[in-house]
Amino acid sequence: MLNMASAQDDEPIPQRQPSPPPHTTFAARGIHPPNFSAFKPKDYRHPTTQPITHVAWNCDGRKLAGVGVDKTARVWNPDKSLEYRSAQAYSGGHSDDVDYVSWNPTHPELFCTSGQRDRRIVFWDARQSRFTQQCVLKVAPSYTQYAPDGRSILYVTAGQQLMFLSYGKETEEAKEQWHPKILPNQKESVGSKAIFNHTGDGVVVAFHSEHTLRVLDYPSLDVRDSPAAHVGGCMALALDPRGRYLASGGLDSIVNLFDVRDWIVSRTITACENNVNDLSFSHDGEFLAIASTGSYIDICAVETGLSMHRISALAPSPTVSWHPSKYALAYCGQIKAREGGPPPAAVISMFGLIE
Repeated sequence: MLNMASAQDDEPIPQRQPSPPPHTTFAARGIHPPNFSAFKPKDYRHPTTQPITHVAWNCDGRKLAGVGVDKTARVWNPDKSLEYRSAQAYSGGHSDDVDYVSWNPTHPELFCTSGQRDRRIVFWDARQSRFTQQCVLKVAPSYTQYAPDGRSILYVTAGQQLMFLSYGKETEEAKEQWHPKILPNQKESVGSKAIFNHTGDGVVVAFHSEHTLRVLDYPSLDVRDSPAAHVGGCMALALDPRGRYLASGGLDSIVNLFDVRDWIVSRTITACENNVNDLSFSHDGEFLAIASTGSYIDICAVETGLSMHRISALAPSPTVSWHPSKYALAYCGQIKAREGGPPPAAVISMFGLIE
């Protein structure tokens, strides 16, 4: 990797008093947690006045995609560099800024991007520069996620409507492609964030303006449960790769860990002092990363809720993402201009073991 860009002299990051590491709990389960305090973040500045709004790993962890700067999606090989010029650019699919990127969980080269302004979801194969399909919508997609089999996609609109796409043939003569999927109860299904469960037969929906979650059967979208989650609304959802917990993060700065068997909160994490933006579980489900409106990323132990480490970031990050098989984090944001300081810049950052 190339050397880290020079750090900016920002305001001091609020530091929590660290809780004693849960050595007994990890040892009892044969877990050897990494020494997170020995890792140093690598921050890469991109010369633009726009922020990077989302980053995501592909399923084998060899590629990292980022969007938000312009009409282009960029894909890096993190083992080499995250410098601006080292990215492979994918353009021509969007007529305005790209907001979000999702990788197909079954294929390391396939991904989709979405834009609210041009109302498009565009599908790409990372091995070619031109998009494979362009879906022009009547609504503005703000968030996308593939189903576990990679053949369905849910997307949430700017108007908080939950909608779906399906991959297949609409007629026997037609070729396989993505097309709208209309489901029962779809008009009644609203939310601001949603994720599939690991088997693809359920969806969990969160709301910016409501204190409860909704657990839906899929594809019927019948409501299975509606557990209380946050005061003031839920901003982030993440599912434990082991299938034990669903994590929710809210405007109350709290993270709840729900036991997915009965949808009761097993523990509450209070490491963060700011509104939660995003959550991500490590590949083994042992650690949870929390991005917030503060200029830091918190790493907490899932089974105890204890704080393990706080990463000082150059800017608040709208998203955080663990590598699919290593203790490495990716996050992003925007460094704002200050009087007498450097110009604004987008930033993409790595923390942990990548090589």
